[in-house]
Amino acid sequence: MLPLARFIDIHVLQSVPFANLNRDDTNSVKTVQYGNALRTRVSSQSWKRAVRAVFEDRIGEAALRTRRIGERVTRTLAEDRGWPEDLAQRAGGHVAAASSIKFELAKDPADQKEVVANRVLTNAMVYVPAVAVAELADLAEEHREKLEKAKDIKKSSDKSVLPKDRVETVLRSRNGVINLFGRMLAEVDNAGVDGAVQVAHALTTHETDVELDYFAAVDDITAAWGDVSGSGHMGHAEFSSGTFYRYATIDLRDLAANFGDDHSAVRDLTDSFLSAFILSLPQAKKNSTAPHTIPDLVHLSVRADRPVSYAAAFESPVPAAREGGFASPSREALAEYAQAVNTLMGTSHVLASGWAGLEAKGLDGLGERHDSFDGLIAMAMDSALGQPQTGDAA
Repeated sequence: MLPLARFIDIHVLQSVPFANLNRDDTNSVKTVQYGNALRTRVSSQSWKRAVRAVFEDRIGEAALRTRRIGERVTRTLAEDRGWPEDLAQRAGGHVAAASSIKFELAKDPADQKEVVANRVLTNAMVYVPAVAVAELADLAEEHREKLEKAKDIKKSSDKSVLPKDRVETVLRSRNGVINLFGRMLAEVDNAGVDGAVQVAHALTTHETDVELDYFAAVDDITAAWGDVSGSGHMGHAEFSSGTFYRYATIDLRDLAANFGDDHSAVRDLTDSFLSAFILSLPQAKKNSTAPHTIPDLVHLSVRADRPVSYAAAFESPVPAAREGGFASPSREALAEYAQAVNTLMGTSHVLASGWAGLEAKGLDGLGERHDSFDGLIAMAMDSALGQPQTGDAA
């Protein structure tokens, strides 16, 4: 059964205190110039990974993205199945070398000029269901006699004794995570999966400054003895704070195509994604900042035409409220912009919209207010996919 709607847009406003959710290569806060004002930014890749972790937990499935699939099979054979270490290493090398993906051998940590036999790294990261490791280990078990007689993989031109077609069948396998988020693996025929989710970079609705935090670590023995002055270590780190606008959209038609129009699967994954997007938070520097806030507002729009981001609501940076704070004026700016968009484009393609959040008063332009995030999601699901069918998750 095809979805009744095409897209579900999710818009989130979330205030984050002193934190650095997503660092660049110099450990600095990521930023962007938008509306001629500096904003704090969290990359879509960073927040999407946080969403994926929550999503996997909710659906009870996991995916594995790695260049070290062979080493992971080696560990399974040696630790879980009792294979001799040298044979398990050879098997892992042959697994990683047995596909169309080019490979190289890892360097010896003690001598970067020397490669390590059977420690094979695929040049492209494979992205497979976590259960694929066991399936590849099963394949090695099936061909153990060949592996016992085979030579080690010592260079990139060596050939595997394992059947390429069987290995690539495993590499093509998918689960709910891959069907939702997609997979790019051009080296293996028909392994690519078009993702059904698009995620924007999060950015603050207002201008922000990056703050330097100077810190010192106390040497406990020096402090107890008092024989010398100074700290054991000194340094500085960058942090920022602000109210973020987050946006994503899920293409229900693409998701249905990935599942062969399995209505129950589409419903379950859509529900789980929306919940995961609301609840997720990148974990960088969590031990020193604990920025575990919840969204101030979540708005869902079920559309039959095309996705619509409301990021332009904040192209002019939101000024602080008279009493301070950016959350309240950000909510008002979002609602005003949504109302203007609905007036300009019309609402014939908006099948349903609503919001839930900390604001008690109504917000025209965002649809009906719901008391909880769960209630908001249920509204969107019923509008987009109809009432649950017999056997579907509620």
